[in-house]
Amino acid sequence: MDNDILTALIVGVPSIIAIATAAVLVGRRRSTDSDHEAATRSRPEGASSSTGTLVEPRPAEAEPEAPGAEVEELPDLSQAPPVETPAPATGRLARLRDRLSRSGSPLGARLLTVLSRDHLTEDDWDELEETLLLADVGAGPSGELIDALRTQVRVQGVREPAHVRAMLREQLLALVDPSLDRSLATAPTPRAAADGAAPAEGEPSTSPAVVLVVGVNGTGKTTTVGKLARVLVAEGRTVVLGAADTFRAAAADQLETWGSRVGVPTVRSERDGADPAAVAFDAVRTGVSRGVDVVLVDTAGRLQNKAGLMDELGKITRVITREAPLSEVLLVLDATTGQNGLNQARVFAEVAGVTGIVLTKLDGTAKGGIVIAVQRELGVPVKLVGLGEGPDDLAPFDPEAFVDGLLGD
Repeated sequence: MDNDILTALIVGVPSIIAIATAAVLVGRRRSTDSDHEAATRSRPEGASSSTGTLVEPRPAEAEPEAPGAEVEELPDLSQAPPVETPAPATGRLARLRDRLSRSGSPLGARLLTVLSRDHLTEDDWDELEETLLLADVGAGPSGELIDALRTQVRVQGVREPAHVRAMLREQLLALVDPSLDRSLATAPTPRAAADGAAPAEGEPSTSPAVVLVVGVNGTGKTTTVGKLARVLVAEGRTVVLGAADTFRAAAADQLETWGSRVGVPTVRSERDGADPAAVAFDAVRTGVSRGVDVVLVDTAGRLQNKAGLMDELGKITRVITREAPLSEVLLVLDATTGQNGLNQARVFAEVAGVTGIVLTKLDGTAKGGIVIAVQRELGVPVKLVGLGEGPDDLAPFDPEAFVDGLLGD
């Protein structure tokens, strides 16, 4: 009898344990499914369930005490960390003008040298056009400038250096087009309910300006987002960053570092390859709930084919605009890539609804004519230019200061 009981226990206990374990696993699975359903219920159709995580600016770490040093009161790390104060953006382009002047840009110096000759031959005019083309002005604008200069030289007989400089300045400025609106739309907009009525009590009354930043990798796109955050902070704006470039492992870390330096939080994914649209949506929703002025969204810079790019950027745009309207779509271009950069720009302009250009690596380059070419090609203005490697080397584009820099003024 005792043997029978012992046998039953040996056989039955494992079965009981297995049944209990299965019950626990089923319970956990149901709980997980329920949590997943709750987390995705409010997410718009088209965005994956991969949520972005809000990362606050990291507090500065306290320095370790030296042996025998006098004990000092440690900083309160529960408070906001000390942050950098970015330099004002006003006047930054003066530095670019100085750098262009020192670089001896052929677009200014060589043009003036040729135009000041006593008699201009056809070879001289060909030299002028070649100089413009080498500076990436583009065939169409170069031809227009040469025709205008020919007319003025023939009709007015311009020869004096001061008159030649004034004439060339006028024509270059016309090509750069100072009449274009180069302001950034960074003001919050009134928020309305889905039926057009005013928001309910307790809901946000405004939506932040949403700036989507696009461009291929290698142009300095993520760095530009970080520098633009500094420009906005210097202007007194509140900002949230969205790290929607989820395919490049270092992009989110890089953006988070930029944000921490000026006290700006970043919304990012906890894993590589997450849905960019979901991260962008969460960044905008965070901006709305916090009542910030601007949400800057960094996107992936892959340029595999137009169809894939269109699908990805189209999805991001659709998901974002269900929470807040897009204010700007900025295309970042490397000024040193010339006509190759224009080929990339055409694709992005077709699929992303670009509203402005950011030209990086423009400091001291002889390729300043790309400003003219890209505006003519895309029909949108250059709004910002990168002046160098420093954290505050991003400036609003000023046509007159730029042309004066090319001419060495």
